[in-house]
Amino acid sequence: MREQKDRYEIFLKVCETGSFSKAAQTLNYTQSGISQMMAGLEEELGVQLFARVKRGVLLTDNGQKLTPYIQEMVNQKAQLRQAAFNINHKIEGRLRIGSFSSVTVLWMPDVLHFFRTHYPRVEIQILDGNYDEIRDWIIHGQVDCGFLSSIVEDELQFYPLYDDPLCAVLPEGHPLARRPQVTLPELCRCPMVMEAPGCDNDIQHLLARSPVQPDVLYSFRDDAPIMAFVRSGLGVTISQELVLRAFGAQGLEARPLFPRVNRTIGLAFSRTASSVVSRTLLQYLRERFGEDAPPERKG
Repeated sequence: MREQKDRYEIFLKVCETGSFSKAAQTLNYTQSGISQMMAGLEEELGVQLFARVKRGVLLTDNGQKLTPYIQEMVNQKAQLRQAAFNINHKIEGRLRIGSFSSVTVLWMPDVLHFFRTHYPRVEIQILDGNYDEIRDWIIHGQVDCGFLSSIVEDELQFYPLYDDPLCAVLPEGHPLARRPQVTLPELCRCPMVMEAPGCDNDIQHLLARSPVQPDVLYSFRDDAPIMAFVRSGLGVTISQELVLRAFGAQGLEARPLFPRVNRTIGLAFSRTASSVVSRTLLQYLRERFGEDAPPERKG
């Protein structure tokens, strides 16, 4: 079932896509329906908003002048709907979130700002751990929800949010850094510095499928010592783009794995318990990642 949009919201979607047909496809409307609504809006405002061109439509000068006012009106309506929702649902209480380090660094500050702005009566607690710890916390009710990858237990319900590419991480000047991409067997033949079992199950599953036994010299629970050891030339590792963004890649060379491998990060819940507050977090994250989110999968 499609979400009902008013003419002003549809106007902004047409501006974004540059086409009635693309806007219709995105919003699950018919092209004729979009065209009629925009004609009605032009009649209401008394100005021509769009000019037809070969590949779609362009804003007229008058349309460009009115766009900031329409955007402000849409924003105010969204705030009004949110305020009414807050009153009706009385979102308050405690939200305990299990998170791993790169997500804690890159995503959680925005989550906290969002709840402080829109739901000031929600108290958020963040428990930072590895994959196995977060999974167990969710199963045993120690957190309300947690960030995990798509490799989840059957007891959990998993909502995908973000595809994070895995990559080879090398010290500067390493011979493999001359290549545009690196295969897993090539990497496994080098001395490796890896996360300890249970910390990153995606990488553990990947290594288990390698035709070459990995030569792991050192393993740690945390990304920081791994990157420090690689930076100093003590080995190579497999990590994720999100980790490199969170902790920096100075003194390191990152190359895509071939064939390409992703970990899918999402929010996981117990199948038997989820709260209005935790579902509000899921809604916020889905809106943040929007069309980039992978299709939903369940554990």
